[in-house]
Amino acid sequence: MLSNHRIQTTLNEIKEISRIDLALYNENGQLLAATYDHQAGFESAVKDFVHSMAESQTFAGFHFFKVMAEDEVDYILLVHSSTEEAYMVGKLATCQVRNLAEAYREQADRNHLMQNILLGNLLLVDLYNQAKKFHIEQAERVVYVIEVEQKTDILALKMLKGMFGGLDRDFVTEVDEQSIVVVKDVCDLEDDADLEAIAKSIVDNLQSEAMVRVRVGYGNRVNSLQDLPKSYQEAKMAIEVGKVFYVEKETIAYSKLGIGRLIYQIPMQLCEMFIHEIFGTEIPDVFSEENMVTIQKFFENNLNISETARQLFVHRNTLVYRLERLEKAIGLDIRRFEDAMTFKIAMMVLAHMSYQKGIHLIGGIDHKS
Repeated sequence: MLSNHRIQTTLNEIKEISRIDLALYNENGQLLAATYDHQAGFESAVKDFVHSMAESQTFAGFHFFKVMAEDEVDYILLVHSSTEEAYMVGKLATCQVRNLAEAYREQADRNHLMQNILLGNLLLVDLYNQAKKFHIEQAERVVYVIEVEQKTDILALKMLKGMFGGLDRDFVTEVDEQSIVVVKDVCDLEDDADLEAIAKSIVDNLQSEAMVRVRVGYGNRVNSLQDLPKSYQEAKMAIEVGKVFYVEKETIAYSKLGIGRLIYQIPMQLCEMFIHEIFGTEIPDVFSEENMVTIQKFFENNLNISETARQLFVHRNTLVYRLERLEKAIGLDIRRFEDAMTFKIAMMVLAHMSYQKGIHLIGGIDHKS
């Protein structure tokens, strides 16, 4: 149903043009908006008029009009005058309110259709029949999932509709309480960097204007409506995998998940077997802040000891000592590429296992999520 604010704005505009007061009631006789001080006693008259056969009538110096939609009464419009001029204004106002209601209903139906498409709830023939009905054309699209901290924010949803709701081939909708979905037409975007730029603009706008923390994941390009569920699932996986392996990133593309995508899908039993093979029965206690910073810098510098020591502001021999101490603890010499790769994968597998169990290994301390 149209918001009372939208109705009030429409009536105010009509009064400004015609200089005639109006009021709008719902089919239950409840006043929704008016351009004059409400007069009690009209509720019963409105309800009686709803059940009458007439489309318009005059009562107590007012013109009454029915606003119909699909052969049902949506609203009752009252014009605060019984003149011929007021009758004409009332007919025009009735058309305006009806058109607004139909446009809102169509938008709601389009939104509901897109939700069903994303969730894969439609048979192929129904999908294309309804898409044709609502003039939803085939186009190259990408699905973005915006996860809002705690729960979806009304202001965040409104802002996203302002950013992407202007084009018929873009859609902004909600599928659950935790996230907002943007289905973006990307026909004019040839470079994948443009897709990343859109994700970053979403983060920047919502954090600066709506003051909410968000994480954005997006799937691959698809060319047909029937493939949108695939892009949607990819975007959701990008969010989930990003929370495990790429915590520092606020935007993440499914195509950039790398080995994280593979590890995320490994069953827990196989993860435990792999960790047992690498570390034995007990996971070594190597998660101190010093160790983790050292390891991260060492990997970032492609196992270059001299450059890592320089960036850590330590002597080269000090770094070698740390790495040798780490080797004794884990049984892997990460100065060797093969052992470094094994340890990197093991750390990602441990992160996956910790996330599934609801804990995060940070600096050697188990933090409950």
